[in-house]
Amino acid sequence: MDQAMYPASSADIARKRRELAPKQLEAFRAFSAAAFAAGELDARTKQLIAVAVAHVTQCPYCIRGHTDGALKAGASEAQIMEAIWVAAEMRAGGAYAHSALAIDQMQAHKG
Repeated sequence: MDQAMYPASSADIARKRRELAPKQLEAFRAFSAAAFAAGELDARTKQLIAVAVAHVTQCPYCIRGHTDGALKAGASEAQIMEAIWVAAEMRAGGAYAHSALAIDQMQAHKG
């Protein structure tokens, strides 16, 4: 396969986004800045949360961007990997917890 599944970020893509929806892009950037601003949680903690969430949502751009953000905010490689393991547990935990729906349906089917 010669073509990548996800195109690399580029100035052309950024320009096109801005051209097609400038107000939405501006609002998204303001929201993102507010969400990642230091508050009750520091910037490093927020970036580690974002790394974990990016792995659960499986967004390759987010994984790269927030891994970089976490490193820039002072997170260690071990902290980033630990956040990824928390994400893995949560994703597996979701499947385990939702098995209650299948069990409920199986019991209803008998009934």
